[in-house]
Amino acid sequence: MEMGSDSTGTLKNGAAHIVWTDLCVHISANRGYPSRPILVNATGYAEPGSIMAIMGPSGSGKSTLLDALAGRLDPVVTLTGDILLNGKCKSSLSYGTAAYVTQEDVLIGTLTVRESVMYSATLRLPDTTTKHEKMEIVDTTIQEMGLSGCQHTRVGSFFVRGLSGGEKRRLSIALQILTRPRLLFLDEPTTGLDSAAAYFVVQTLRNLAKDGRTVISSVHQPSSEVFALFDHLTLLSSGRTIYFGEAASASQFFAASNYPCPPMRNPSDHFLQITNADFDMVKTTLKGLQVDDDVETVDPLLMKSRKDTGQVVKALSAAYQHSEYALAARIKITEILSKSSGRSLITEGSKGHASFLQQCMTLTERSFVNMARDPGYYWIRLAIFVLNGLCLGTIFWRVGLGYDSIRGRGGALVFASGFLTFMAICGFPAFVEDMKVFRHERLNGHYGVAAFVVGNTLASIPFLFLIALSSGTLVYLMAELHSGFGHFAFFILTLFAASTCVESLMMAISSVVGRNFLLGIVIGAGIQAVYILVAGYFRLARDIPKPGWRYPVSYFSFYTYVVQGLFKNDFTGLTFKNFLGADGKPIGPDLSGGDVLEKLLGIETSHGKWGDLSILFAMIVTYRMLFFVLIKLSEKPRIQVVK
Repeated sequence: MEMGSDSTGTLKNGAAHIVWTDLCVHISANRGYPSRPILVNATGYAEPGSIMAIMGPSGSGKSTLLDALAGRLDPVVTLTGDILLNGKCKSSLSYGTAAYVTQEDVLIGTLTVRESVMYSATLRLPDTTTKHEKMEIVDTTIQEMGLSGCQHTRVGSFFVRGLSGGEKRRLSIALQILTRPRLLFLDEPTTGLDSAAAYFVVQTLRNLAKDGRTVISSVHQPSSEVFALFDHLTLLSSGRTIYFGEAASASQFFAASNYPCPPMRNPSDHFLQITNADFDMVKTTLKGLQVDDDVETVDPLLMKSRKDTGQVVKALSAAYQHSEYALAARIKITEILSKSSGRSLITEGSKGHASFLQQCMTLTERSFVNMARDPGYYWIRLAIFVLNGLCLGTIFWRVGLGYDSIRGRGGALVFASGFLTFMAICGFPAFVEDMKVFRHERLNGHYGVAAFVVGNTLASIPFLFLIALSSGTLVYLMAELHSGFGHFAFFILTLFAASTCVESLMMAISSVVGRNFLLGIVIGAGIQAVYILVAGYFRLARDIPKPGWRYPVSYFSFYTYVVQGLFKNDFTGLTFKNFLGADGKPIGPDLSGGDVLEKLLGIETSHGKWGDLSILFAMIVTYRMLFFVLIKLSEKPRIQVVK
């Protein structure tokens, strides 16, 4: 009796039988380029308790087939045909039904294996699951994936050496099977691994399949030992199906098609060499070479090199369509669909998500731990800012209340806030890594965009405040700015708000430029440079050209309110001696701070400093909302199956 069936021959609830028939994928016509087929009339099935491998040369369509079955195709393609899950059409798979393991291991390098699995469990399992039950699931998953020996080892990053490639791959799989999905998709899980690690990973997948899961994996060029672990094989070339059926029978099909696998040769190597059309141009060039006839009869690969692989692929595809293997596949598909008819078979997955509050709390804690452990996130910046604070404090040491100190105080305030905010672009690489993890987890349905934005914001607040407090205190005390705790507190709060505002801006930029570090840094630096120029210090606000620059750019610039707020905080209430004449005596009466603000610095005093600070905090909220909107807009819609 097959797995996933009961004694009556019907399918069990919870078993995932996936069938695809006449599946075609085309790249949509764009900018004068015609529509191009990627996948042509693919038909097959995958059953519980087995591993189905999708093989083929580069560009054969194996990743496209995998993404089509998982509902992850890019919006620029057109999909036709049927994808049936337990006899029901599925354009996308619900949360908890399926899991997808990407080729790249997208992990947080500062977390240990156990922490990674535990945070993922807390994020995804419903709140009704007790802490003890979550711990049991985590322990079982770690043991199931053979990670017990390294569960307290960090994943690894630029600063810390961590897991091996095989351990990272098994951790990636562990994170996806926490919700016990019945369908597991993997995109080339053995890529980049040595033969021993690749064998262990696939053996682990085989154990998962024996538990009643349906495992579908694309694979590039497995070793003979790894190939022997696969139950079923889909072999593609140029988008055409060359073979579908039991992996052990593939050699018989090729032998019957006059392309037998030579003795002692890896079958997967033989299949790929026969069906790889990438080097037809090279083979055409080699046709003119004189090759000894005896050598040709000895080495079948040299015989094939004198043929057009494209014609071989078409011949093999046609041979398969009329073979007993294609007939057996169609009979099996009919059998699966007949057992599914009339029954509502929903695969068992997660019983629900964690609540929004639980997700926010978990993401905040996880982000905080990551930021605290990663020196490149805030600690290096903190060291730079402290050093800069010492330099700035010594340069503006006891700036005083003379006429010349007006310029000195303004320079100290502008540079302290400007350098602090401008250096926020140093955190852009860390932002990009955060976005990579988020997009990976978001695509798998682990949590929502709002929870990510809230968690990232709350986790960064302590570090940004520490940076503002440490560097700001040095400057404030050494330069002897306006005395009084209220003035000092406002100074620190303004620096904190300014740095948070820039960080929010850079996060919004990272959501647009993706993983392009250089483009993100250039855009962020360019925007800040313009904002500083129109802030009203290098050019007085009343003198800035009104069309465009004054209205509206200077009002959009958060730096405008930083300068105004800091100047009002420091100058208001102080009295400055007028500049000295030739006799060393002040010319004219002393200058009040209000006169300095209005007449010399051109600062608007229609509203107080707390109004400027309120605007800064409103801008923080605005940028974070913009970050949320940009992420939502950048999310790719699901591809619908067109019959």
